[in-house]
Amino acid sequence: MSSEKSRAIVLRLVDFSESSCVVTLFTEQLGKIAALAKGARRPKGPFESALDLLAICRVVFLHKSSGTLDLLTEAKLETRFRASTRDLSRLYAGYYVAELLNELTDIADPHPELFEEALSTLANLNADADVLTTIVRFELTTLRLLGHLPTWDQCAGCGEVVSGESRLAFGQLAGGVLCTTCRVGQREVVRIQPEVIHVLKLLSEENGTTDDSWVVSAKLRGPVRGVLNRYIANLIGHRVRMHNYLGMLAS
Repeated sequence: MSSEKSRAIVLRLVDFSESSCVVTLFTEQLGKIAALAKGARRPKGPFESALDLLAICRVVFLHKSSGTLDLLTEAKLETRFRASTRDLSRLYAGYYVAELLNELTDIADPHPELFEEALSTLANLNADADVLTTIVRFELTTLRLLGHLPTWDQCAGCGEVVSGESRLAFGQLAGGVLCTTCRVGQREVVRIQPEVIHVLKLLSEENGTTDDSWVVSAKLRGPVRGVLNRYIANLIGHRVRMHNYLGMLAS
């Protein structure tokens, strides 16, 4: 058993007893952890109200052997997620960030760059950035950093460049666009406008040409949201709960 310190984002809270809860944290140094927070449910508990969903904290915990919960011993609040006081779309988007991190990351698998991307995304949601574009950028960056990013201009089957069609075949299970040969016999293939693929490619580039002021156009919001909803649902094996609420961003 060792004592660890890290910055962390609160992803999930589940009641454990009348006074305690299990908290899932995405930490900067150690990745995702699940820890028992004794006394966290008491009005004057030991964590000074730091354990709110999407709060950014500095935590100290005892890291136990695999298969058992870590023990949270200290949590100091740095920043609370304030977007909920502005509008529901920002609140739901924040919840989606937490759900996506929880679904796509493994326990004790560090991703410091993804941690920084999550901090930036939450800050943008707290500010005035376009919500849909902010979330799409976060989804694509997350997929890229975790090795799940689809191919946008090369066939996922053979690697040939795919272009020149009015609608491109996108294989949800294949992991990207497909040429006329490789799409034969594939399941979960949808037809997508080249403009949609272009937007997705722009927002997924590591050193992209878009900045935080660039937004997805109104006519492409629905198609972009649809592609990512289906792709991520196929990736994790079920529909993400917050996808039901993100539909408002495409309207």
